[in-house]
Amino acid sequence: MPVNHYENFPVASLLLPARLREPVEAIYAFARSADDVADEGDAPAVARLARLHDYRLALEACARGVAVRDEILAPMFARLGDTIRAHRLPLQPFRNLLDAFAQDVGKTRYRDFAELQDYCRRSADPVGRLLLCLYDAATPDNLRRSDAICTSLQLINFWQDVAVDWQKERIYLPLDDMARFGVTEDDIAAGRSNDAWRALMDFEVQRARRMMLDGAPLACALPGRIGWELRLIVLGGLRILECIEATAYDVFRHRPVLAKGDWLRLAWRALNYRNIA
Repeated sequence: MPVNHYENFPVASLLLPARLREPVEAIYAFARSADDVADEGDAPAVARLARLHDYRLALEACARGVAVRDEILAPMFARLGDTIRAHRLPLQPFRNLLDAFAQDVGKTRYRDFAELQDYCRRSADPVGRLLLCLYDAATPDNLRRSDAICTSLQLINFWQDVAVDWQKERIYLPLDDMARFGVTEDDIAAGRSNDAWRALMDFEVQRARRMMLDGAPLACALPGRIGWELRLIVLGGLRILECIEATAYDVFRHRPVLAKGDWLRLAWRALNYRNIA
């Protein structure tokens, strides 16, 4: 799951085995808190980057079992350190998350999809990789499929939040794709949902869908409750894409959000999950 905009996807839900809820919540708390440092409030960029550096120092310390002296960060990192040591989690995914959050402080445009995908590799994929480590299922094939799911979820968040991100002076749509389809920043600023915009968004939606379907078999490979949790996450992402399409890609006026009725539909689809691809 990506670390942004969790409202559409279950986090540490009752479907997870009880033994995994605490470590999942510890990872979520770290990711959510660090992401907020980069995105929320009105602190200047230099202060945000300094605070993220504090997170880096605290991460390295807690992994070694050293107490974090920062009174605000200490409880969260004590909890995270217990999780890291108990489950022998690798530190690089946590470092990658902090790198991505720091990048968000200053970078507001992405030249092409390769550049955006590299950001997703650090901002989204690490969470899925950490979860696979918790599940003792971090095989090369599982990791590849997890990366596909997590990057797709991050892209879906970007596509549904074009207007929200514009208010933060950010555009995650690759600039070369925008140029190819004839969409300008002025079009985004004006919320212009014309033929060029619809063609661009259709291209990006199909790209995210293909990636999600590539990773989808992972939910059948993982056993029991864990597999069911991932099925709902995958299906939730695909449902958001359907909602974007249903509004003729006008995410400026109709930001898709999953309602109660959607989760009933997803539960039904989960029973027939093997047929989604």
